[in-house]
Amino acid sequence: MSPLKPDLEYFVVRDCALSAIATGQKAQNLKELRYTLLSVDADCIYYHFWGGLLRPTFDDPEFNNDFASWAKHSLHDLPLAERLGVIDPTDYSDLEALRDELIEVLEERLDESEGVTWARADEQFHFIKSKIVVFRTGLILKSPEELAEAIPAMSVSSIFYHVIDARRRNEGGRDDLSNWLCGGMDRQYDDLGEKLFAVEPFFGSLFDLRDELADLFRHHFRGGAS
Repeated sequence: MSPLKPDLEYFVVRDCALSAIATGQKAQNLKELRYTLLSVDADCIYYHFWGGLLRPTFDDPEFNNDFASWAKHSLHDLPLAERLGVIDPTDYSDLEALRDELIEVLEERLDESEGVTWARADEQFHFIKSKIVVFRTGLILKSPEELAEAIPAMSVSSIFYHVIDARRRNEGGRDDLSNWLCGGMDRQYDDLGEKLFAVEPFFGSLFDLRDELADLFRHHFRGGAS
């Protein structure tokens, strides 16, 4: 399916679901993790960094990606977990660049280690591939003011689609919101668009991200009034 292109005149609000597909590939130690990462489908890397944002959870995760969590809880390698945990996927131009960074961190840790730590058989790292399913919500917005009203009521999966997944769809790695605001009209919303583009989408929940976006719109259109 070809990527859905934004309409510069209207903002079509879409929602999504991230389906998880088992690959059958797994790792029980750091060497196996590094070896599998060399050739695993890039959609696995996407899922293990971003998928946690859409998975239901009852507490705040200690780490924002599955690789760091596995290093901590299954390999009991806190130094590695901390190094993996600070990787921000938005710092990389694409998933291949992110893959290279992951492999470099793992290789550095392997060089430091005197032996290979194994996870228990029931705690292997299972590589999961993601497939995003996109659907229309029926909501079509004609102005940034309407978008400002709509943001607080959007589902977090809509926020994920338009702010996070959009960055691998749009030229320049832009989210759909800033892409729309800076992509036409009369350029009066360029400043707001740039502020939206500067929002860090990774270290926090989708609920936090939605609140931050809503605050930016509120301050722009209402001068900070509640």
